[in-house]
Amino acid sequence: MRAYGVNTGVGALADTVVDRASQSLLSRSIVLSHACGVGPLLAAREVRAIIAAGIANFAHGHSGVRREIVQHLAALLEHDCIPDVPSKGSAGYLVHNAHIALVLIGEGSAHLAGRRMSGREALAAIGLEPLVLGAKEGLSLVNGTACATGLTAVALSRAERLLDWADAIAALTLEAAGCQIAAFDAAVLALRPSAGIEKVGATLRARLQAAALSPPPSAGARRMRLAFVRCRMRMGVAHDVFDISARVVDQELASVTDNPAVSGTPEQPIVSSEAHAVAPALGQAADSLAIALAQLGAISERRMDRLVNPLVSGLPPFLASDAGSHSGFMIAQYTAAALSNENRRLAAPAAMDGGLTSGLQEDFLAHPTAAAGKLLAVIDNAEYILAIELMAAAQAQDFLAATAARAAGTDLVYQAVREHVSHYGDERPLNGDIEAVCSLIRETAPPL
Repeated sequence: MRAYGVNTGVGALADTVVDRASQSLLSRSIVLSHACGVGPLLAAREVRAIIAAGIANFAHGHSGVRREIVQHLAALLEHDCIPDVPSKGSAGYLVHNAHIALVLIGEGSAHLAGRRMSGREALAAIGLEPLVLGAKEGLSLVNGTACATGLTAVALSRAERLLDWADAIAALTLEAAGCQIAAFDAAVLALRPSAGIEKVGATLRARLQAAALSPPPSAGARRMRLAFVRCRMRMGVAHDVFDISARVVDQELASVTDNPAVSGTPEQPIVSSEAHAVAPALGQAADSLAIALAQLGAISERRMDRLVNPLVSGLPPFLASDAGSHSGFMIAQYTAAALSNENRRLAAPAAMDGGLTSGLQEDFLAHPTAAAGKLLAVIDNAEYILAIELMAAAQAQDFLAATAARAAGTDLVYQAVREHVSHYGDERPLNGDIEAVCSLIRETAPPL
């Protein structure tokens, strides 16, 4: 019986029979030849997530690998031994996985306790010997959607925190802009059924409770109020898209995702070729969330622009403490706009990319790994954009402190940012403040 990747070659070589004596060599060769990634290394958190998703896939028992494979992968996590995985090269799923598999067979390189070493040295340091792969194990190690699933899971974790901060920061900005709380009334929001809009509305009402919100006096300020109402609707949609994307990743983690699938018994094995390693739903989920978060960043940049814009803000121009000799947040808004524009380009869907590979054997590529990588890049930018808005909102609040008290919920947000950066008076480079506040958003939850 011929079984793809077990006793045949892979891809366009699927018709080439491999005898039993060469099947271990086939597995090793698959790992070595597929480890052709390029570019900067993935972060340790991302590599760990890929390994964890691979373990979940193998644990279903349909991959045809020995227990030792899973034990070695689990040991990498236990000892925080991080294989060096280049970030670029996977049209689908193969390359990143292969670089992890390299370490299991004593090849490649890894980082352990802050030191880079060969795969063989890394295994020895955690008390393991390199594996000699059996039939299909090489294919199983590079196959499946562990890479895209792990990266998208990391993105979801970061996006969840980002969404929470976006709502909290919006409340601080809305308060500084003097918006009307009636715009967030539950009955009004319920006219458009959306769990995300309902959640954002509830958060804003809780944050702004007892806030001294009032209609700004000028026509420009009225335009600001209408723009903020539109922004709130789109923020809710981002929550909805997040929930949908999370369900897709949960589904992926519950699935067998390598090809072929193995079942039956040792005496009567069943090897079933299928396409579960292709993950169009996962790619589309990552693409959708990237679009939603790119919009979220664009909304944040527009809110911040209205705080610094003297034509509509009613605040000191560009939130400068001495407009003219000081520029305040004028150029910080440029940075936010640049990052927002970059996110617009990154939001182009990877799932629509083409590409025929393996001598026409693979005529459809879903590009879930590329979609996950773009999503992570969008989140990087969105975190910076929101950090800049948070700084601008806190600066605006400083100018308003003598005339209006903050609500308890927004004061918590204000105090959190002021613990990391002080009022800006053009006396220091602004990029250090941006990095500090971005770390606050990236590493902690908004205060409640």
